[in-house]
Amino acid sequence: MKTHMRTETGEKPHICQLCQKSFSQGGNLKAHMRTHTGEKPFKCHLCQKLFTKSSDLKRHTRIHTGEKPYRCQLCQKAFSESHKLKMHMRTHTGEQPYNCQLCQKLFTKSGDLKRHMRTHTGEKPFKCHLCHKAFSEGHKLKMHVRTHTGVKPYMCQLCQKSFSQGNELKIHMMKHTREKPHNCQLCQKSFSQGNSL
Repeated sequence: MKTHMRTETGEKPHICQLCQKSFSQGGNLKAHMRTHTGEKPFKCHLCQKLFTKSSDLKRHTRIHTGEKPYRCQLCQKAFSESHKLKMHMRTHTGEQPYNCQLCQKLFTKSGDLKRHMRTHTGEKPFKCHLCHKAFSEGHKLKMHVRTHTGVKPYMCQLCQKSFSQGNELKIHMMKHTREKPHNCQLCQKSFSQGNSL
């Protein structure tokens, strides 16, 4: 009861002596201390990956089992983690609790707001270790690194040609399907790519 009441009062009496972060429960502080010591006592018996908390191991195990215990009551879509269901519910409710204080744009996820803020600040925290070029988003750095490594993870199942980016494969597939979704409004000529139009 005493522990539960702390969720109501916000009291966090357990304080980390190294970084001053505070916790409502002693067990959470104990788990937090492992982030400083590097201790990871919980091991996945399937892939040997190590974790600092048993709850992290439990969540990770769902990758192997495919278990998705959190189900949307509106559309029956299932999720492996409760916070993913919570994010999903916003697609039904239209809730956008995160807003930019500079331009008032609204977001459903805190991470989306954080990424958006970089458009105002110009911050580019993701740096290429090979050429030191910087990017505002992690996935842009990931795609950039492929220009150095030559990795092409996207393969056409029809002709086995490989591409470094997913959109390149998508454009390539239009050659096989002869799909031309971009139409000229003046002469009705169709093109596979928008820039060709």
